[in-house]
Amino acid sequence: MKTSNSRRQFIKKGALASIAIPVLGSGVISCNTKDKKEDSSTQDTNKKLNILILGGTSFLGPHQIAYAISRGHKVATFTRGKTIPKINTEAFKNVEQLIGDRENNLKALENRSWDIVIDNSGRQVKWTKDTANLLKDNVGMYMYTSSTGVYYPYRTNDIKEDTKLVLEMPEGLTEDEQYEQEYGVMKGNSELAAIEAFGIERSIIIRPTYMIGPGDRTDRFVHWPNRLAKGGEVLVPGKKEDPVQYMDIRDVAEWMIRMAENKQHGTYNAVGPKNTQTMQQFVSEAAQSFDAQSNFVMVDDYEFLLANKVYYAVPWVIPVGDNYGSSRSSSQKAQDTGLTYRPLNDTVKDTYNWWNSDAVSAERKEKYANNPMEFANREQELLTLWKKHLDTKG
Repeated sequence: MKTSNSRRQFIKKGALASIAIPVLGSGVISCNTKDKKEDSSTQDTNKKLNILILGGTSFLGPHQIAYAISRGHKVATFTRGKTIPKINTEAFKNVEQLIGDRENNLKALENRSWDIVIDNSGRQVKWTKDTANLLKDNVGMYMYTSSTGVYYPYRTNDIKEDTKLVLEMPEGLTEDEQYEQEYGVMKGNSELAAIEAFGIERSIIIRPTYMIGPGDRTDRFVHWPNRLAKGGEVLVPGKKEDPVQYMDIRDVAEWMIRMAENKQHGTYNAVGPKNTQTMQQFVSEAAQSFDAQSNFVMVDDYEFLLANKVYYAVPWVIPVGDNYGSSRSSSQKAQDTGLTYRPLNDTVKDTYNWWNSDAVSAERKEKYANNPMEFANREQELLTLWKKHLDTKG
């Protein structure tokens, strides 16, 4: 796959989303639609936890905080104090906010004790190593938010947690491969740093796939809710058998808190949906979230897609080369420990409502709408090219 600015931007977005980039601004949006009866089947909240979240003010953290507080736990966050949360803002009134810098100022964490630390902002191995070593004698468990990016290059089916990871940068990589491999190597070595400090039985490693839902800063998924709400002729890239994987951010956040409650150590892929799903099945189900009628145009020629720089339309990622298995990770181990999934329609509707609310600034919406590289703004051109391509072949 040849190098392109759009593909590199996608890789950067995916990496940044997994490590919870800052969200600026203020606003309130309700993101708690989970069935309480479902939660009670897996909870163990006799002991209220004292939780420290490293990060916590961007995408994953606000959902973890709202859920933890709703279950009676105490929460503190450690951040640089530069990010104002934009979702679940009411919950932060009950959060102790510690200020510092993971690069060179951990003073606020000294001589403090917590039951568990959740590391959402481990963007460098050094950061994870330093905080884990500082906290290991005063904190019960260390939960590290990693990524399925540790499995890159994705060359096999049914990728499980015991898959051997690449922990050193190989030589001779292309620029795109460099971006992807660096992220996976960093995450893999950060996992090891946490485990080395806390030990296997006091460490929880969570490897999410693409997380979507209210509060997402990458703009990589909003195409589908907005596009399907309009209906009409909708371009869908990929072959009918292409698998997709994604997770509602709230399902990941809530499951992580329950894992903390149950002191469930180990390494887990946080991937969904519950059952295998193709891209064609995804758009068909997602479209049911709206009254609009959609006519799907399946563009199933990889050569055409690559030639026109269509590498992704999250949750779809073109499954070729080193990305063959990017949507082929096993979730069985996580499901066995209580990972649950809300309906896709809830995710789609809630994302649509969030994006079209005051929680997303007009400036951000305008920037997205005017970006010529966004999939939505390329759709009509691609449809025209595809029809010409079919005419030529016919």
